[in-house]
Amino acid sequence: MDEDVRVMRPGTDVRSRARVLAQVHDALFSGGRAPVQPRNLVARSWRRARAQGVDPDLRIPPDPAGTGEVERRRERSGLRPVLPELRTALTSVAEDSRHVMVVTDSDGVVLWREGASKVRRLADDIGFAEGARWSEGVVGGNAIGTALAEGAPVQMFAAEHFLRAHHVWTCTAAPLHDPRTGELLGIVDVSGPTDTIHPMTVALVGTAVKLAEASLWRGHERRLESLRQIAGPLLAGLSGTGLVVDEHGWVAAAAGFAGPDRVAVPRDGIPLVVHGVGDCVPEPVPGGWLLRPARGPRLRLTLDLDSAPPRAVVEGSSRWEHPLSVRHAELLVLLAGAGAAGMSAAQLSEALYGDRTHLVTVRAEVSRLRRTLGGVVLARPYRIAPGVDFPLPDLTGCALATRSTAPGIHRLVHASPR
Repeated sequence: MDEDVRVMRPGTDVRSRARVLAQVHDALFSGGRAPVQPRNLVARSWRRARAQGVDPDLRIPPDPAGTGEVERRRERSGLRPVLPELRTALTSVAEDSRHVMVVTDSDGVVLWREGASKVRRLADDIGFAEGARWSEGVVGGNAIGTALAEGAPVQMFAAEHFLRAHHVWTCTAAPLHDPRTGELLGIVDVSGPTDTIHPMTVALVGTAVKLAEASLWRGHERRLESLRQIAGPLLAGLSGTGLVVDEHGWVAAAAGFAGPDRVAVPRDGIPLVVHGVGDCVPEPVPGGWLLRPARGPRLRLTLDLDSAPPRAVVEGSSRWEHPLSVRHAELLVLLAGAGAAGMSAAQLSEALYGDRTHLVTVRAEVSRLRRTLGGVVLARPYRIAPGVDFPLPDLTGCALATRSTAPGIHRLVHASPR
C-alpha cells in the first residue's frame, strides 16, 4: 500500500501521534520550528490551501447548496445507481464504529451522508452536511478535497487537516470513476472522531469503490446487450460496413469488419472517423448511434489560428466549426507537426511544458479534445486519424504561436519556411 495513503500502522499510539501532528500544525502556521515534517501528501495539500487563501481558523464553510440544488445534483449524479452497494459495504460499519459515510459529487459537494447519529450531530457543528462544498479551496486539506485534488485515495488524521476545527476528525476518502468513460463521478468518504482511526479503513473504502465501479460496469453491459437487439436488424440491412454504438462510443455490434471495442463519442451532425470504416456521420437510434461510411469527399481538418478563440474547421460530407482553447489549438499544431508517427503523452508533455512530469494533465486535455473532434484524433500514440487531411498550419506571424510558452510550438515556428 502507498506510504502516502495510510496514516496508521498497527500498534501506533494514536494519542501520541495526534499530539505530534498538533505541534507540527501549530509550528508551521505560526512560523515556528516543527518537530517533524508533515507527510508529502499533507504538505502539498496545505500549500494548495494557503495559495487559495483558506483561513485555518474557519469553522463553517460558506454558501452551502440549498435543498433544491442538492436534489438537482443528486438526480444528475452517476453515483445514485450504486448507493445500495455503498450502503451495504460502508453504512453498517459506519454505524457500528461511530463513523459517517459521505458521498460527494465531482465538485466536492456533499450529496449523501449516513451513519451514526451522534457523529452526524458532530459533523453538523462544522457544517459537514448535505450541500457543503468540501473541496480544498473551501475548507483546506481534508480527505475528500485532497482526494479530488490528487485523484487518489487519501486518509487524513487529526491535525493533518488544514482547519483547526477538523483536528478532532479522522477521514478516509477515495475517488469513484465511471468505468465506461473514466470520468470522475465523486468521492466516497468514511469519517469519524480521531480515536476511531483504523489501519484497514483505507482498504475498506477502496473495496467499496471497486464494488460500486463493478456494478456500474455490469449495468453498462446490460445496456449494451439491449442495444444489440436493436443493432441486429439495422446492420443486417446494410450493404457494407457499419456499427452500432452506445452514447459513450462503446460498440454493441459491427457488420462487415471486426469492429473496435470503442470509438470516439458520437455527436449529432459531426463527422466521426472510425478505423476500418472511415468518415462516418452518426445517425441516432434508440439507445445509441448507427455509424456507416459517409458519402462524400475525404475529411479535411484546418485550423483558424487568427480568430478569437481559435477554431477547428472540419470539411467532408458536411462542414462544421468548433471553437478551441489555446491549449487544444497548440495540441493540434503539435500533432500536425508530428505527422503519421504521432506523439506519446510524455512527448506531448515535453513539447508543451518542457518536461515529462505533466502526463496526467496531457492525457486529460487530449481526452477532452478527442471528445470534441469525434475521432479525428487517435490514441496510442496520439495522432491525426489516417483518413483526415491535416496540413501543418503556417505559423509565420501567427500571434498564437508567438505568444505560446510551449517549447514544441517554438521549434515548429523556427522550422517554418520564411
